[in-house]
Amino acid sequence: MISVPGGQVTLSDRRTRRSWPVEVAAHELAAFPVTQELYAQVTGERPSTAHGDRLPVEGVSWLDAVRFCNALSLREGLAPAYRLPADGEGAEWDVSADGYRLPTEAEWEHACRAGTAGARYGPLDEIAWHGGNGSGRIHDVGGKQANAWGLYDMLGNVWEWCWDLYDPEVYGTYRVLRGGGWFDEHWSCRASVRRRSHPTFRIDDVGFRVARSPADREPRWR
Repeated sequence: MISVPGGQVTLSDRRTRRSWPVEVAAHELAAFPVTQELYAQVTGERPSTAHGDRLPVEGVSWLDAVRFCNALSLREGLAPAYRLPADGEGAEWDVSADGYRLPTEAEWEHACRAGTAGARYGPLDEIAWHGGNGSGRIHDVGGKQANAWGLYDMLGNVWEWCWDLYDPEVYGTYRVLRGGGWFDEHWSCRASVRRRSHPTFRIDDVGFRVARSPADREPRWR
């Protein structure tokens, strides 16, 4: 886990042409997306279409990701961050929990940028596997350069689930994806790009990484 300092990030949405600033508190974020090896250790399952211990786990839904976070928290003696009804609908997040969770999209973009202001934190071919250099397949985590804060694969390889709803008034329960994937054109592999998907969908270029909050926050469900 990498310590990410607090700060402010301005999110933007190309579809609606709006932008909005968000204050981001200090938190921790995994240096790599969750690998197939770790996912199998925690859940006993290997859902991915490509196989390799150091490959990012993919083919996992948003609900799979939050269930993994709770399971990993329990394995390490931490308080689970999520309350999940049996049908998976209406998931709630206890922001005071010290367990693992998905990053918010503001946390994700702030961490991805690592103090930079451009579309990317470095030359694309040096930091990301994408449609132009990925040979049409997923790659082991950590094969490209990290950003200034020590985070790998923030762009390319797999899109990453975030906690947030994309646009509930238009898309209902669809959740945010960030980062671009191994099959995407260069314009999708940018710090600001948002994608959406239903929380039950499993896609072969979508994975996730875990975050943690400081343990001294007031209990609050959201």
